[in-house]
Amino acid sequence: MTSSIDQVLQRAVASGAVPNAVAIAADRNGVIYEGAAGPREAGGSDPVGPGSHFRIMSMTKMVATVAALQLVERGHLELDAPIDHYRPEWADLQVLEGFDGDTPKLRPAASRATVKQLITHTTGLGYWFWNADLVRWERSTGTPNVLSGSNAIFTAPLTADPGTVFQYGINTDWLGKVVEAASGTGLDVLVKENITAPLGMDDTAFLMSPEQRANAVPIHLKGEDGSWAPSEIELNQSPDYYAGGHGLYSTPWDYLRFQRMLLSDGTLEGTQILSKQTVDAAFTNQIGALDFPASIPTVDPSATHDFNLGPGYKWGYGLLLNTRDLPGMRRAGSGAWAGLCNTHFWVDRTTGITGAIYSQFLPFVPQEALDMYADFEKALYASL
Repeated sequence: MTSSIDQVLQRAVASGAVPNAVAIAADRNGVIYEGAAGPREAGGSDPVGPGSHFRIMSMTKMVATVAALQLVERGHLELDAPIDHYRPEWADLQVLEGFDGDTPKLRPAASRATVKQLITHTTGLGYWFWNADLVRWERSTGTPNVLSGSNAIFTAPLTADPGTVFQYGINTDWLGKVVEAASGTGLDVLVKENITAPLGMDDTAFLMSPEQRANAVPIHLKGEDGSWAPSEIELNQSPDYYAGGHGLYSTPWDYLRFQRMLLSDGTLEGTQILSKQTVDAAFTNQIGALDFPASIPTVDPSATHDFNLGPGYKWGYGLLLNTRDLPGMRRAGSGAWAGLCNTHFWVDRTTGITGAIYSQFLPFVPQEALDMYADFEKALYASL
């Protein structure tokens, strides 16, 4: 059955749906599949593979969330505490209600947002590519978006009152700041000492070495003729802060070790990262009656297509949760997420399977790439 999975990747690259693809999967005993198709860089001869370096973007969020949950377990961080208890500057944020001409109309929030609301994307913070008001606010104030690496992004307003809506946004970048305040340690050091080094994830970091950079997959863009070409797009390599929301580079081999830790109740090969109770909570609905939006229209087509998962999704701690079985694919209660440059992972604790698929291009989630992801997952489950 491995050949049927290989064919999914090869077809997607040959058709031009993606510039390259790496897929990988494991059960609780170890790797059960790895495969790749296409060159590391369009037009080149160096093949992409599970040891290639990718900007995993928002797959960073679960790593930063685990760092926060470790502090909760150790009694250094309280989920129900107000964010401004750890980061007093949070109290300066207000809710954006609209504009008077080009002047933003702001008002105080109706309640003090909590650390848990950061973890669950319910503070009211958003991202520019899914929120037109934030695009307009950035333009009117001259504030760069979150990919700039600038601390200026932490002045961005809420666009809803805390606790009233699930809105995906820069919450995990704020969580990284909270984690640093609660621990007295930089997020980069905390992640390395407590997560990546214990798990043997030696190729995962916020900044790449020269050797890793030479092995990195560039972000590709599709030309008008439908062909892929590598771009010069890159994250800031001298950022003001380490971005808990999107800053990590990793390899499919490395990140699979993190996935396997989650699959195995917080422990991998005798190394405990989280307690089973905490992992159970991460895979449990933490947003109550709120829902992950069934449809999110894009306001920046260069960054993302519309994101239309449909109904039936919740959010745990750092994870998107499907509330129903996906036919031929993951079971209900699986946790998953993705990165803006088109990297995706899921952890199905019911079946005992975790998988991931990687490419490196913009914009996010074109339909032909979503088809490849689904075909990979279905072929994998059919092979079990």
